[in-house]
Amino acid sequence: MPFLGLMKKRDLLNLSDLSRKEIDEIFALARKLKREQKRGIAHRLLAGKTLALVFEKPSLRTLVSFETGMVQLGGHAVFLGPGEIQLGVRESPADCARSLSRWVDLIVVRTFAQKTLEEMALYATVPVINALTDLFHPCQVLADCFTLLEHKGKLEGLKVAFIGDGNNMVHTWMQAAEKFPFSFSVACPQGYEPSAEITKAAKENGGRIFVANDVSEVVRGADVIYTDVWASMGQEGELEVRRRAFQGYQVNQSLVAMAKRDVLVMHCLPAHRGEEITEEVLEGPRSIVFDQAENRLHVQKAIMAWVLKGTKGLRVKGLKGRR
Repeated sequence: MPFLGLMKKRDLLNLSDLSRKEIDEIFALARKLKREQKRGIAHRLLAGKTLALVFEKPSLRTLVSFETGMVQLGGHAVFLGPGEIQLGVRESPADCARSLSRWVDLIVVRTFAQKTLEEMALYATVPVINALTDLFHPCQVLADCFTLLEHKGKLEGLKVAFIGDGNNMVHTWMQAAEKFPFSFSVACPQGYEPSAEITKAAKENGGRIFVANDVSEVVRGADVIYTDVWASMGQEGELEVRRRAFQGYQVNQSLVAMAKRDVLVMHCLPAHRGEEITEEVLEGPRSIVFDQAENRLHVQKAIMAWVLKGTKGLRVKGLKGRR
């Protein structure tokens, strides 16, 4: 039976699970934790807590930032790769979640199908966090928005232009645009547009969303240019077809010149230099790619602390989010 406890646990399966106020609270805590970490101030907010990292997909930034973050918060992390669990083969997601809930305080899942994550969240009695599925990547986009706040001072009124595949990153940015009053435009080759259902829902929920095939139409006047690999994990067999389809969708100096003079360039990494983005742009003065990567640590620490304790439980002053 799924979890029927009296207290509602906090899960983060996609950005629809968070209100604007809750995102502001997470960002305020992330700012505090980042400041303390830079100053060498310990913050053992989750002392004695254990995190299970259930990963069906490989990772660098997600794995290291979650594991390191839990240690910095005073807790312990256990990594469970594809060989240890074999979700859906050796053990069902439901049984895995129910077992882990007896031992750990928090489960972070990086998997292919969103339904696998949702099944685990349904049966787990501890919080479950989405560390990436084929449909959504909320931790990455929260870290990206946090990074933009550091560089731009605001999200309101910005134009974010995404160039490339209408993938999980695009879907999650659309959900972010429901929470914050910035515009989100995406340029994709025909046949590679984002989910029509997710696009429609984001627009109905107030997101300023624009989808097109014309790169110049999307990039013109942009404050931010964002891109991702042309073939995500699990799509490697489509790489040659995608390379042909995505010609003209490379983020290069000519494309960057179409945007505002102070445009920022973002990429969630890993990057295939010379394909979706050039070396010149990735390493150029407008790139904030590695700031994004660093902020995965600070934002995910705040997410873990928030889902387990909330701001009241943390007893940290000054965490009232802006409305």
